[in-house]
Amino acid sequence: MTRSSREVDPAQSSGRGAARSATADDGPPGAAVGQATADAAAPGPADTRRAGANQGRRRPSDWLLPLTGVAVAILIFELAPRTGFVDQRFLPPASEMFTALWARVADGSLWQPIGQTLQGWSLGLGTAMLIALPLGILIGSVFLLFMSTRTIVEFLRPIPSVALIPLTALVFGAGLEGKWFLAAFAATWPILLQTLYGVRDVDPVAMETARSFGIRTPERLWRVVLPSALPYVVTGIRISSAVALILAVTVELVLGAPGLGQEINIARQSGAVASMYALIIVTGLIGWVLNIALSAVERRLLHWHASQRERNR
Repeated sequence: MTRSSREVDPAQSSGRGAARSATADDGPPGAAVGQATADAAAPGPADTRRAGANQGRRRPSDWLLPLTGVAVAILIFELAPRTGFVDQRFLPPASEMFTALWARVADGSLWQPIGQTLQGWSLGLGTAMLIALPLGILIGSVFLLFMSTRTIVEFLRPIPSVALIPLTALVFGAGLEGKWFLAAFAATWPILLQTLYGVRDVDPVAMETARSFGIRTPERLWRVVLPSALPYVVTGIRISSAVALILAVTVELVLGAPGLGQEINIARQSGAVASMYALIIVTGLIGWVLNIALSAVERRLLHWHASQRERNR
């Protein structure tokens, strides 16, 4: 028999019924269509892998432009003395600086001063972190403590660390202890202030939500406060790393503590200008390498943060 025009195929009927049911149950007309469109547009595993590969692949401009800038700077330092623009007695050509640097690398006289400088840097930065991190969390978490110590912090923070060199020489002498103290003092303030204001900047809605769920204070500190303040803390550590290196080399220069600063001073006094500049280049390279290492740690720790996602686009 032939079906009448009013009869409907069961499969088509069930499909229409399901569509009507989804529309009636899930929301206004078109909600199901919108959801289907969103599901279709959502990135799948292949898209995720492709995005990760694109982030890992560096564009030529990422390394070509910095290398071009370095090459131009070296060329300027090479040509300026040779053309008579500056006196070669005070600024030798870049080729002579790198020759002196290679000579120190070849005879092994460079590694011990580097180790002595890095020893003072690491002790100063480590001590600053041990002091500033818990102190910043404590002061930032307690409002009364924050208000009562604010004047003291703002008074001590602007004191130039180099102004304490005479005190350091009297109390600790010209050895490792003086370098350690001054690097730690200078590196404490960026970490302390960044941690303090990072804790104060925690979203109050997130804190109230955690309280409403009955999360206790230690767990709230671990799950809400520290993740929110972590970008501030990492920035403070990066700043303090450079400050600690600067103060370590300064103490070596002024007080004669063993390290790169002492070697720079000896080269200056003996008239080995090219060697002096070679040692200055080494201090700059050390600061650059330390900054790269801390930036890698920052990307690792803050891969979830918006700033890192923007950088990876």
